Amino acid sequence: MTTQEYQGNDRLLLGMVLGVITFWLFAQTTLNIAPTMRTDLGIDVNNSNIAVSITALFSGIFIVVFGDLGDRFGRLKMTKIGIILSILGSLLIAASPRGTIIFLMTGRIIQGLSAACIMPSTLALIKAYYQGASRQRAISFWSIGSWGGSGFCSLFGGIVASTIGWRWIFWFSILIAIVSYLLIRETPESKKSVTDKVQGFDFSGVLTFMIGMVAINIVIGLGARIGWSSSVILGLAVLAVAALYAFFRIERSKENRFIDFNLFSNKTYTGATISNFLLNGAAGTIIVALTVVQLGAGLTSFQAGLLTIGYLVAILLTIRVGEKLLQRWGARKPMVLGCIITGAGILLTSFTFVLAQQYMIIATIGFTLFGIGLGFYATPSTDAALSTIPTEKAGSASGIYKMASSLGAALGVAISAALFTGLSDRDVHFTQGIFWGRTSNISIRYAAAIALLFNLGMLLVAIISIMMTVPAGKSETIE
Repeated sequence: MTTQEYQGNDRLLLGMVLGVITFWLFAQTTLNIAPTMRTDLGIDVNNSNIAVSITALFSGIFIVVFGDLGDRFGRLKMTKIGIILSILGSLLIAASPRGTIIFLMTGRIIQGLSAACIMPSTLALIKAYYQGASRQRAISFWSIGSWGGSGFCSLFGGIVASTIGWRWIFWFSILIAIVSYLLIRETPESKKSVTDKVQGFDFSGVLTFMIGMVAINIVIGLGARIGWSSSVILGLAVLAVAALYAFFRIERSKENRFIDFNLFSNKTYTGATISNFLLNGAAGTIIVALTVVQLGAGLTSFQAGLLTIGYLVAILLTIRVGEKLLQRWGARKPMVLGCIITGAGILLTSFTFVLAQQYMIIATIGFTLFGIGLGFYATPSTDAALSTIPTEKAGSASGIYKMASSLGAALGVAISAALFTGLSDRDVHFTQGIFWGRTSNISIRYAAAIALLFNLGMLLVAIISIMMTVPAGKSETIE
C-alpha cells in the first residue's frame, strides 16, 4: 500500500499515543517523585532540579531538528528511533547507582532526545494519514496522551514510588515503549516528496541554540546555590546571551534554517505556539504545589499525588469537549476559555497561607480546574497550529510547536523550582499574621506562593497572545 492510499487506523493511533506517554506520563513523574529520588540517590536539591527540567530542555532543543529529519528521511523511522532512545534512557535511570548523578542525568537527556523524535513525527503522521473529523479525533487522543499523561504522571509516580519503588516507573516505561514499537512497525513510511528540495543541515544554528539554552538552564538551576553574582553564573549568563545572539544572526542569514521563521508569518500558528509555550510553562505549578505539601505538611509522594486526581479526571473528560468546541466555535474561544479556567486553578493552588487540611481541599479543586482548562485548550490549539500549515512543512511546524511545549515546560519548571528553592530559606517575618497555623514552615509556604503566582502571570500573557493573533471563527484547513 502506498503512502497516498494509506488511511490511519486505531492501531497506529494507539501506538503513537503509547509512544507519546513514555515522555508525558513516565518521564514527567519526576515532577512529583524528585524528593524521593534525590534521597535514594544521595544527590542535592539543585542537581535534582536540573535533572527534572533537563529532559524537556533537550527535547525542546532538538525537536525541530528531528521534526525536519522526519520530513526528509521518514516520520515513522524517527518515531521508531525515539522509542528505542526511550528504552535506553529509562534503562539508565532505572539502573542509577547511589552517590552519582551521571546515570540519572544521562538517562534524562536521552529521554529528552526520545521525545524530540516522537512528538513532531507522530503529529506529522496524523497530518499525513488522517483527514477532517478523523484528524481532529486523532489529535484529541494524541492530546490525551500528552496532556492526559502529564495529568496522571504525579499520581502514577506517587503510587509506584510509595509502593514498589520509583525505579519501577522506568521499567514500566520500557514495557510500554516496546508495545508502541510493535503497534506502529508495519505502518507505511511518510516523508517529503522526492521532488521537494532537500537542504543542508544547520549545524551552527543548532549548536548556538543548544549552548544558549543549556547555559540558561544551568544559570536558573544553580544560581541560588553558587551565587547570582559569582563569576561562574555571570560567565554562563554572558555565554547564553552571546550564543543566542549568534543564533539569531545565523538564522537570519541562512536558507537552511534550524527554525523556519517564515512559519510565524501565519498569525494563527504564531498564537497557538506562543500560548502553548506559556501553558506548558505552567507545569511549574505541579512541582511547586506538590513539593510544598511534602516539605511543609509532611505528605508522601503518593499522598501529594492524590491532590492531582481531579486534574487527571478533568483533562481526560474535557479534551473531547475541547474538540467539539473547536468544531462549533473555531480555535480562539476554547483556547481563551481554557486559559482562564487554568489560571483560576493556579490561583487556588497559590493559597498557601491557609491551614494544611484546607490547602489540600483548595489545591484539589485548583488542580481540577487546571485540568478542565487544559482539556478545553489542547485540541483547538494543536489543530490551529497544524491545520493552517502545508503538509510538506508539517514536520518542522510540528517540531516548533512541540519545541514550545518542551522549552516552556523546561523553563517553567526550572524558574518555578529556582524561585521556590531560593526563597525557601529567606527570613519572611513580614508575612506573620498572613499565614495561618504553625510558623516554622512560613518561608516554604511564602516561597511556594510566589512561584505559583509566577505561573499565573504566564497564563495572563497567554490569553493576551491568543487575543492578538488567533482569529475568531473557524480557520480554513491547508492540506
